[in-house]
Amino acid sequence: MINLLGEILAFSLLAFWLLFFLLQWLAQAVGSWLGRRHAAQGSAPAEGVGVVVGGMLGLLAFVLALTLSFATTRFEERRQGTLMEANAIGTAWLRAKAIGHPRGEEVAKLFEEYTKVRADFIKAPPDREVVRAINDQTSALQNRIWDHVTAIVRERPDAISSSLMAATNEVFDRATAERFAFAQTMPAQMVWLLMGIAVLSIGALGYQLGLRKLSLPILSLLLIGMWTSVIVVILDLSAPRIGSLRSSAAAYYWTLDGFTPNPAPVRR
Repeated sequence: MINLLGEILAFSLLAFWLLFFLLQWLAQAVGSWLGRRHAAQGSAPAEGVGVVVGGMLGLLAFVLALTLSFATTRFEERRQGTLMEANAIGTAWLRAKAIGHPRGEEVAKLFEEYTKVRADFIKAPPDREVVRAINDQTSALQNRIWDHVTAIVRERPDAISSSLMAATNEVFDRATAERFAFAQTMPAQMVWLLMGIAVLSIGALGYQLGLRKLSLPILSLLLIGMWTSVIVVILDLSAPRIGSLRSSAAAYYWTLDGFTPNPAPVRR
């Protein structure tokens, strides 16, 4: 089921929005029908139902706040990770250029290629094979860079070469941290809990309205639309490679621009 949900989200957030909206509307309609039926039979006190519905809506608000906080935190971790990794690459490139060793230029060129690969990682689609290929490229470049750096340190065991090694190690650590951040998505149990509480809550609200023989179609649709929109935004924030709220690779391209000795003037 979670794979089906992921496929729908990857296909279109609008399609998921419509499906979830219809599901909640159906729950509200069924609840309203049951409420009117029980009201006609006189088998359910409306006062007691109101207390239960209020508790369910309060729980839904709490879960919405909890999941929104979780998704926002994960999104911010990914966003900050891109900036910190790009800065680390820029620092390592500058040190490779300034070290004054024949291998330094080769290390700098490899870092330029490495930056492009890391930008591709951020922009990669939700395809495991594509992501795996990018990770393999990253590992291969890291091995090549490290071979050159260790050779420099062996030939020149001084503070300058040690600073290059430290900067290179920082770049690799940042790549691992960013990979971990992109692997952390919202747990499936939390997603289904949120969706289940939303459907049950709107169904219970429809039941309460049915007991009171009230018909508020416009307000009900507005409420369902608001809940659906908030939940879609939460799922969009929590999914690193799905939807429109994704981490930007701009920091990597700014770093690449800094590698250019004489960048062309920007036309405005």
